[in-house]
Amino acid sequence: MTTQPKNPFTWVEIYVADMDRARQFYETVLQIEMIPMQTPGEGSDLEMLSFPWAEGEANISGALCKTSAMQPGTGGTVVYFTCEDCAAETSRVEAAGGQVLQDKFQIGEYGFCSIVMDTEGNTIGLHSMK
Repeated sequence: MTTQPKNPFTWVEIYVADMDRARQFYETVLQIEMIPMQTPGEGSDLEMLSFPWAEGEANISGALCKTSAMQPGTGGTVVYFTCEDCAAETSRVEAAGGQVLQDKFQIGEYGFCSIVMDTEGNTIGLHSMK
């Protein structure tokens, strides 16, 4: 039986130590508005802000998460955010309190990306086709 390939990703969580600082960083760099989420269970210290998404569309979303159970930091998974031109988002990183680790560079036929660090020490990627 042949099946159509599908995107296996459905959700991404980026762990943060300071939710207000992280929210300001992502809203400034990506020029989006984070969405407050209800957290599961009573007694949990989990705090979440979701990235925007289009319900029913072929896309994934995720959230900034603050909890004592997980810590932010570099050296783990790198999440890539799609951009019209990743140079624009990269240009806003330092003013938002982050650090540019690698300016926009070409990745062959797959477009361009840049690598930055958010205010929480997480390394993230920015990807565009131009």
